Amino acid sequence: MSDEATATVEYSAEAKELGDKIANMTLKQAKELSDYLKDEHGIEPAAGGGAVMMAPAGDAGAPAAVEQTEFDVVLTAFGDKKLNVVKVVKNITGASLMEAKKMVEGVPATLKEAVSKEDAEKIKAEVEEAGGSVELK
Repeated sequence: MSDEATATVEYSAEAKELGDKIANMTLKQAKELSDYLKDEHGIEPAAGGGAVMMAPAGDAGAPAAVEQTEFDVVLTAFGDKKLNVVKVVKNITGASLMEAKKMVEGVPATLKEAVSKEDAEKIKAEVEEAGGSVELK
């Protein structure tokens, strides 16, 4: 039995190439892949989660964590000035007044996806100035 436990697993070149491509995807690319698999092939992530990206384990030569360049702006609360927050959300998202109201009342709500840190900070400041709370993910 000890021979089986120490046996080396062999991977095909195709599996290695595909695995390396997936491991090196950006978050936006992983989301696109997840959406594609769902829409075109009916394959959904297990337990309702998104694509899970993990850094290779045990590789001492691996680069340090890559700085996040794209952020999702998520409204987490609207505070006591709901109307002001609805107006700001309407302007940010381009939604109708009713759609913006539904987003605000249905917190948490993603206002923007995959925006630059600068844009995310700007949106966060606008919403917070109106009385809402925002989280960058």
